[in-house]
Amino acid sequence: MLEFPDFIYLPLDQWTSALVDWLTVEGEALFDMIGNVLLTPMLGLERFLLWIPWWAIILLAAGLAWRQKGWRMALGVIAGMFFIGSLGLWDMAMKTLAIVIAAAILALIVGVPIGIGMARSEKMRGLVRPILDMMQTMPSFVYLIPALMLFGLGKVPALLSTLIYAIPPVIRLTDLGIRQVPGDVIEASRAFGATERQMLLKVQLPLAAPTIMTGVNQTIMMALAMVVIASMIGAGGLGTEVLNGIARLDVGRGFNGGISIVIMAIIIDRLTQSAAQPRNS
Repeated sequence: MLEFPDFIYLPLDQWTSALVDWLTVEGEALFDMIGNVLLTPMLGLERFLLWIPWWAIILLAAGLAWRQKGWRMALGVIAGMFFIGSLGLWDMAMKTLAIVIAAAILALIVGVPIGIGMARSEKMRGLVRPILDMMQTMPSFVYLIPALMLFGLGKVPALLSTLIYAIPPVIRLTDLGIRQVPGDVIEASRAFGATERQMLLKVQLPLAAPTIMTGVNQTIMMALAMVVIASMIGAGGLGTEVLNGIARLDVGRGFNGGISIVIMAIIIDRLTQSAAQPRNS
């Protein structure tokens, strides 16, 4: 009576494996097409970042930092990016940045409409919230298995695993931001004859922009946290350096890759946090 009865067994593992096996066979052509659609622009972005001179990227990032937060932040960005380059990890950092940018763009394209739908529909909100809970609490390694089986090794499964892991914040905070728009502002826009589309584009989204940008910021941070795990299935970049350091018990190599990811995260965090805030005069 103290142990759970053996005859009560739900073969969820077998059902999940059977579903993924079926999708692998029956959806091969579809997943190949999706992989090609995602891979081509991502490789183009990676080549573009590697083609741009290192000093131009540093000047651009520093210029954005100066414009948004002043010269102190600009100096910090320059120092951090010089430090990454001095470790010999510039190319790897650009490959990591390409995956993070691609994941962030996909998260915006997919997540913002879902968040808008949640804000407008309680039924959709009730349906999506448990899925987001599962995505945020599921161990990140679990995402690699179906992505690897459906898309094989490479950047595409790494991108999709990163997207699934990182997209919940932008969905949740888009929903929250739109719900927090004051009701009197909504009523005023209706009184002036605004349509639902005009109200969304010209009232709700602009007022919710700081909250949405916070969601984008958190999505980017989670994407950077995923790069080490995604490197196990071919993401490349700084995560590979950390993984190689672990495999070879090379503490220095692993530390170089890890501290470079931290510096990238700090720089991107500061730039995205300040994007929706008033700039310094």
